[in-house]
Amino acid sequence: MITLENLQPHPLQELGFHPDTQIWNKALSFQKGKKYLVLAPSGKGKSTLLHCIYGLRKDFDGNVLLNDKNVKTFDSNTLSEIRQNILSIVFQDLRLFEQLTAEENILLKANLTNHKGISEIKEMAEKLGVANLLKKPCGTLSFGQRQRIAIIRSLCQPFDFLLLDEPFSHLDEDNVKIATDLIAEECNQQGAGLILVSLGDQYYFDYDEQVIL
Repeated sequence: MITLENLQPHPLQELGFHPDTQIWNKALSFQKGKKYLVLAPSGKGKSTLLHCIYGLRKDFDGNVLLNDKNVKTFDSNTLSEIRQNILSIVFQDLRLFEQLTAEENILLKANLTNHKGISEIKEMAEKLGVANLLKKPCGTLSFGQRQRIAIIRSLCQPFDFLLLDEPFSHLDEDNVKIATDLIAEECNQQGAGLILVSLGDQYYFDYDEQVIL
């Protein structure tokens, strides 16, 4: 379970919080196994929220609890273990190594966790229409192609929650549907929760709850 207790990121304190927010300076929990859509316009802290949960940011007041433990207290080794086994993420900027091939980027995660084999990776790539790109450097791919590679990478580990930061912004509707089906299938198999932040698009997930940021 992920619990937020009066979370107030410092940069947003200066800008002021959205009056209708259900997250900032509130008490809220995300339950494992449920799917959540977090909606907000630009500049209201969607990426900041996910980065606080993922342990990348500590410049906030209040608490972020992961299974009742305060994320701010985790050392680097604990965070590394959590990011291999409990939390997976697709960053808005993807954070792929452009000089490495698409396959090498995926295997960086897959080889750490041994959760997916190469045949499963290739099967996911086939579904997402990027199998022919696996041997190409990520820096030569379009942003939409790289988004699909980042999605595959995120599924190559066990997780209790998958965090998605605008992961379909450069995909057409057909590819969005294929990607959401793949993600939902993996989340359901793992009994995992999903938190997707969006400007307004709801995509194709069967959400348990929608939350206003």
